[in-house]
Amino acid sequence: MHAAYCSSKCSDRCSAAGVKDRCLKYCGICCAECKCVPSGTYGNKHECPCYRDKLNKKGKPKCP
Repeated sequence: MHAAYCSSKCSDRCSAAGVKDRCLKYCGICCAECKCVPSGTYGNKHECPCYRDKLNKKGKPKCP
């Protein structure tokens, strides 16, 4: 069930992304860890503090 939730939320989230496969990859990782994906294609990260606060090794936001 959860994989389907993430793939549908992430395909919505990444629908406007320039690099779609990369967006989907990171969104999927973040969704699996946070069990949450913000609404819309951009922003709204206050809806998912876990998703918002994840950083990559360079200290930049990890989740699209």
